[in-house]
Amino acid sequence: MPEGPSIVILKEELQSFKGKKVVEVSGNAKIDLQRMQNATILDFKSWGKHFLICFDGFFLRIHLLMFGTYHINETKDQAPRLHLRFEEGEFNFYTCSVKLMEGHVNDYYDWEADVMSDEWNPQKADRLLKLKSVEKVCDVLLDQQLFSGVGNIIKNEVLFRIKVHPESLVGELPAAKRKEMIKEARTYSFDFYYWKKAYELRQHWLIYKQKECPRCKIRTHHGYIGKTNRLTYFCSNCQIEYVAAVPTGKKKKISTS
Repeated sequence: MPEGPSIVILKEELQSFKGKKVVEVSGNAKIDLQRMQNATILDFKSWGKHFLICFDGFFLRIHLLMFGTYHINETKDQAPRLHLRFEEGEFNFYTCSVKLMEGHVNDYYDWEADVMSDEWNPQKADRLLKLKSVEKVCDVLLDQQLFSGVGNIIKNEVLFRIKVHPESLVGELPAAKRKEMIKEARTYSFDFYYWKKAYELRQHWLIYKQKECPRCKIRTHHGYIGKTNRLTYFCSNCQIEYVAAVPTGKKKKISTS
């Protein structure tokens, strides 16, 4: 599933179509495709994992899901979910979710929650995190209302960078560590963006899908943990697990693999 930085790159790649009129529209998306016929694209926006194509009075919300793709000025041997052609050029989306939304994007989205937005508000994220004290950090980092755009790769790498075990409870994190997690969610997202544009993202993975911790030189652990049940890699030595104290005489159950 593409994460926020990849959607920002998509937005940049389609900028040449901004202000252009749609001369042909087709696809198997279950929306009123004719609303786009002869309509002019006013803007492209991104909010987390959502790509937004803005028209006068409505917009399209595209989510690439797990296996969605797009092609600019070319097609693939597959029926597109959405095809838009212009006097010069076209773009096509495949295997994705396409919804037509009435009104303006600002009526739907909180830009302060988007980690790559100029309006990102870390203080607001901190306030909301304090309300999720019993949740695991591996889950809250994937909460799109708090960290819009953060996906599973970013989650893994952020927690490794700040040396926090993914099953740590939000409420047990020291204030400084909680703020560090918030800051790193944005910092790593931009690192991801630059590495992705340079076609070298995988070269910079420190923990995600790695067999050995680069700090401790020991074997990593991995498993599907948290209520989100997403694949998570971590080092049991250098990533500290912040949890409530276990009563004397009781052993804490740790779910790792």
